Amino acid sequence: MQKLTQNIVAFSLRNTMIIFFMTAVLAVVGIVSYINTPIEAFPDVTNTRARIITQWPGRSAEEIEKFITLPVMKEMNTIPKKSEVRSISLFGLSVVTVLFEDKVEDFYAQQYASTRLRNIDLPKGAEAEIEPPYGATGEIFRYVLKSDKPIKELTALQEWVIERELVAVPGVANVASFGGEEKIYEVRVNPALLAQYKLTPLDVYEAVEKSNINVGGDVIQKGDQAYVVRGVGLLESTHDIENILISVKGSTPVHVKQVAEVTITAKPRLGQVGLGEDKDLVEGIVVMLRGENPSEVIVKLKKTIDELNNRILPDDVKIVPVIDRTELVNSTVDTVTHNLAEGIVLVSVIVFIFLFNWRTTVTVALVIPLSFLFAITMLRIQGLPANLISLGAIDFGLLLEGTMVIVEKIYVDLEKSSLRLGVERFNKMSKLGLMKRSVKHVASHIFFAQIILIVALLPIFSFQKVEGKMFTPLAFTLGYALVGSLILSLTFVPAMCKVLLKRDIKETSNPVVNFFRNNIFKLYLWSDRNKKLVLTGFVALFLLCVGKFMTYGTEFIPKLNEGAIYVRATLPNSINLEQSVKTGNALRDTLRSFQEVKFVMSQTGRPNDGTDPTGFFNNEFHIQLKAENQWERPIKKDELLREMKEVLASFPGITFGFSQPIQDNVEEYVAGVKSSLVVKIFGNDLVDMESKADQVAENLQKVRGVSDVLVYRNIGIPELAIRLDEHGWRAMVFRWLTLRR
Repeated sequence: MQKLTQNIVAFSLRNTMIIFFMTAVLAVVGIVSYINTPIEAFPDVTNTRARIITQWPGRSAEEIEKFITLPVMKEMNTIPKKSEVRSISLFGLSVVTVLFEDKVEDFYAQQYASTRLRNIDLPKGAEAEIEPPYGATGEIFRYVLKSDKPIKELTALQEWVIERELVAVPGVANVASFGGEEKIYEVRVNPALLAQYKLTPLDVYEAVEKSNINVGGDVIQKGDQAYVVRGVGLLESTHDIENILISVKGSTPVHVKQVAEVTITAKPRLGQVGLGEDKDLVEGIVVMLRGENPSEVIVKLKKTIDELNNRILPDDVKIVPVIDRTELVNSTVDTVTHNLAEGIVLVSVIVFIFLFNWRTTVTVALVIPLSFLFAITMLRIQGLPANLISLGAIDFGLLLEGTMVIVEKIYVDLEKSSLRLGVERFNKMSKLGLMKRSVKHVASHIFFAQIILIVALLPIFSFQKVEGKMFTPLAFTLGYALVGSLILSLTFVPAMCKVLLKRDIKETSNPVVNFFRNNIFKLYLWSDRNKKLVLTGFVALFLLCVGKFMTYGTEFIPKLNEGAIYVRATLPNSINLEQSVKTGNALRDTLRSFQEVKFVMSQTGRPNDGTDPTGFFNNEFHIQLKAENQWERPIKKDELLREMKEVLASFPGITFGFSQPIQDNVEEYVAGVKSSLVVKIFGNDLVDMESKADQVAENLQKVRGVSDVLVYRNIGIPELAIRLDEHGWRAMVFRWLTLRR
């Protein structure tokens, strides 16, 4: 190994221009890789999943569980490499989530789930779909529609125009709609008029259903042209529906308008969105495919939105961005760039103080950005995204160990030679042999020292699941940076020394080094004379550190400050949408009153496509904060959060949970519940389990450090169950048939 390192150094000293050319190539490739590497604010720690969302409007949670959720779970449990299958059944909605083992690709998961779904015989009226593949950090953009048009028209534009354009943007997985009203035509039958014409609601239903159809014909020829024959019968207006023929009584035709009123109305709403002073808006939530670069996708997305605003949508309808992940990504990039610049400056200052030479300082300082670019290039080749955790883990001290030793060894040997021969004679002599001998004594030791540091990262690669996805990119990034530093230490650093240290190496007196040298010897002598005192002091310091460590709090990973707060307000299960929206508006206005808040967006209920399974009792608030340097009051985010909790405590009967947007999504993706820590209780009696959950929550509330405890309620939604008397029903049908004859 010593011979290998010597040959590398010798080649670098003989072929300086080749080394500089390869270094320039590394810099260019590294910069290009840095620009094109996906940079995430937070690593995606989730496994691959397939989620089957089935909507069956008007059906109770019990029916959903029995006829949809259980059959779907049975089929999904047969999929190979699945690790867990979990579900939730709500009124009109079933969501079954299939989690897979590590390293399972999205295509595999989606294909198997789709194949198994074909084997399920769903009830009539139930519609199932598989959610597109995206991770917990896939939500990148939110927008609202601003216009004076009725909310029904905005909803139609969102579903039929905007969604179709945005999902076509490369990298976009899905666009979920929240809020608004879906327009429908409603036929309100009059029972008295039906009885007068001896008709039933079923007669009206069948007549309308059969009249709403297009039919295809053949091709007929007329002269030298061919005409395509088609029958157009789709209903397009209330007038068309009103004039549908139901039956002919004698010689009198009976139309829909004679027994019913046809109006334009909306489906029962599932949720409502508010922003600022606007209480009813249509919101779009854009999610990105797993592995895509959020910065690139958002640029393309904004381009499409500009086209929609300027060319496609009506002039009085505008798409207004509300939440843009670019801001957080840019903040992450700025943080990494700022840390890199600070590291280069700090290291340069320290090196200059101790080496007292600008040429050695430049040589050492250049290794930092070059090692960083080498790591980014390798990440790009491997296809790994970068994030704040992995990039922030690069330790400049570790990167410069080999460089510092080589530069100092060469400089000291050259300084001794200059002192022995004289500066004039030293400038004329060849220094390649001296540099080669200088590096020879330390190169192999540097090589093995760096290898030991790289090997120390190997246990991290054995991590699995959440911890593996969290820290494996960190290990790769730091490992690649150490490899780059090692390569540069044996190639670029000797070449730089050959170019910069070939003349005018003089002995200089370094006051900083002299100060430390003199005082360190004095400290050593004093310690030697006072051995008991020194040992006692170190033992006391060690015990103090052990005591502090035992009582010091720990966490899995530091929380990323997303610049936003996510509040979840859980109301009683029995609340209706209107009252829940009213309460949500009051809460939103309260949260907006804080000076540090930029805007507050509220979401009541669930989105129209069922991607967030919840009910009217759920209110969520995205509180976007101003930049902390714009805050007028001298408080921190934790203090602001505490003030919000105190103010919201004045709303009775509501349980609040506080988090951050990305953190909230990650926690739900991993555990299936939107919380940092979750206690799950299993059993056969929902009432008994909920009672046990209340007891657990009561005890957890007493634990020091616990701020929010929320019990997820399964019971409490009132139900009006109509059970028919079979014998009475048969008698009534018989009398009705007799009268009709």
